[in-house]
Amino acid sequence: MDFNEENLAARLSGKRIGNNIHFFTEVDSTNDVLFKLARSGAPHGTVVIAESQTKGKGRLSRQWSSPPGCNIYTSIALRPSIEPVYAPQITLMAGVAVAELLSEYCTGVTLKWPNDVQIGGGKVCGILAEMSASDESIVDFIVVGIGINVNIRKMDIDESIRDRATSLAEETGQNISRLDLSAKLFDRFDVLYSRLLDSGFGPIKDAWLSYCDMVGKQVRVVFKNDIESGKVLGVDDFGALLISDEGGKTKRIIAGDASVLKE
Repeated sequence: MDFNEENLAARLSGKRIGNNIHFFTEVDSTNDVLFKLARSGAPHGTVVIAESQTKGKGRLSRQWSSPPGCNIYTSIALRPSIEPVYAPQITLMAGVAVAELLSEYCTGVTLKWPNDVQIGGGKVCGILAEMSASDESIVDFIVVGIGINVNIRKMDIDESIRDRATSLAEETGQNISRLDLSAKLFDRFDVLYSRLLDSGFGPIKDAWLSYCDMVGKQVRVVFKNDIESGKVLGVDDFGALLISDEGGKTKRIIAGDASVLKE
């Protein structure tokens, strides 16, 4: 079946995530479109999905390469009754949802703090959560953007990131139905989101750590002009990375690019 709004709407009818779907041939950014919709009252579970993005958003103001006809670019609106300080849990939860989903298709799926999903060390998915909160007591809404390299071929990936990226098709050797994958993504996302609300962050953190291959390894974390190095201990209950420096002091990292150092 074709990857279009009609078929997606049919697959997602009655679901908590995706029942209200907005499909676009091209947008600047699915996150930006959904952020505006959420500010105008779009309900929990509203989804924006696009065939391509001209200004897809990655972390730290980077652009997410978004060519048409091959990948998934989507954003999900959430309205959790949580304090803003807990919002980073949503990013890690989304990572677990994607990792569990992609593990149905192939082996070697791992999570890299804070928001990368990898297969065999190559980045296959990026996640960007953006929040609106009127004060420090409650979140108004959170928009979770997810970009998955599905059927793009290695030679078509932007040359600047080609050696660090991959796609589901490259790893499985076959084309993947984006219609099926999208529907499964929203279902898996809903399962993990419900688990987070019902059981707290503990089970999500355990699942995230089970996919993370950074624990126990030496890493370097770069954020703007700051560089921190140490051994990864895990993540805390706010989604921050915990590392132990050379002196044995535990440091809490809330943002940055983490890379594993070669021994």
